[in-house]
Amino acid sequence: MLFLVIYSALAFAVASLAAPTTTLQSLIVFTPHITYPNKHDIFWHRGSSHNVTWETSKIPPEAINSTGMILLGHSGNNSENLDIDHPLATRFPINKGSVVVKIPADIEQRKDYFVVLFGDSGNKSPEFEIC
Repeated sequence: MLFLVIYSALAFAVASLAAPTTTLQSLIVFTPHITYPNKHDIFWHRGSSHNVTWETSKIPPEAINSTGMILLGHSGNNSENLDIDHPLATRFPINKGSVVVKIPADIEQRKDYFVVLFGDSGNKSPEFEIC
């Protein structure tokens, strides 16, 4: 009987050591405010380049070295139609506060375009026109 108790305790100890340990990491969520484009009466031309800018003062320290992505979208059909297949910019330092993007030359003319900045979370600009 003593052997069974010792064997059970030893088996439990070995199983405890072999079990993977995981620690829960808190999610870092920040949405840097886009400062340009910043209003609806902005007009960008197809094929042109623009400097998209955003606020960097509220980026949490643990996310300061994150990279970002800029997508173009439009509000047609009551939906955010994001062009995820053709990002305007990727892998830039989110703490930089700006990135130059080039608008595709063959894009449809619309008045309901916006850009979305993804770092840890997404932030959408006001709508603007591309003509």
